Amino acid sequence: MRNLLFSLIGSCALAVSAGCNNQTSKTLPILGSRDPVTKVVDGKTVTDTLYHSIPDFRLLNQDSVFIDNQQFENGVYIANFFFTHCPSICPTMQRNLLKVYEKYKGDERVKFLSHSIDFRHDSPSVLKSYAEKLGVTNDQWQFVTGAKAAVYNLADSYMVYTKEDSNVPGGYDHSGYLLLVDSNRHIRGAYDGTNDEQVQLLLDELAILLKEYE
Repeated sequence: MRNLLFSLIGSCALAVSAGCNNQTSKTLPILGSRDPVTKVVDGKTVTDTLYHSIPDFRLLNQDSVFIDNQQFENGVYIANFFFTHCPSICPTMQRNLLKVYEKYKGDERVKFLSHSIDFRHDSPSVLKSYAEKLGVTNDQWQFVTGAKAAVYNLADSYMVYTKEDSNVPGGYDHSGYLLLVDSNRHIRGAYDGTNDEQVQLLLDELAILLKEYE
């Protein structure tokens, strides 16, 4: 799954000159698998494309309230996977995502969703304290936890790598991607949250995606 995302990002990078990140095209690619779907419309057989999408979820947030897909259906959101006591990439990734949050703070079209992969330690109260220390002051950015299977299976749907591993610092191994998701639950971009250039690309492409909703 991790290799799949890497290949998708690589393909997108190679396609920039052909319009993948062309400001004049006003569109972003849809990442992930796509399957042809054949159906009969007005007596004619037509083939449509079914794109990869994020499945239904129900997770507990930092306020001990269950949230689901409905909270994100009227705009776009940026998702990632982290844990609060991460000693490696998470602090940088979350600080960089905070820059995006601060730019769009108060903009109801843009939301943020951080999934904790530490199902043992990261309770709602821990997530609440973490969010406050980070500088999150409204419900535009949700920090969520859930059963291991629920969160890790969801990570697979986002095409990011997550693993419980006692041999790595902090006990969990994961990628630091920020995933840009549209109102149809399609992944429209993936960015290395530890890389300043990639975070700027996220900002640029978020602006492009928002034009689809004007």
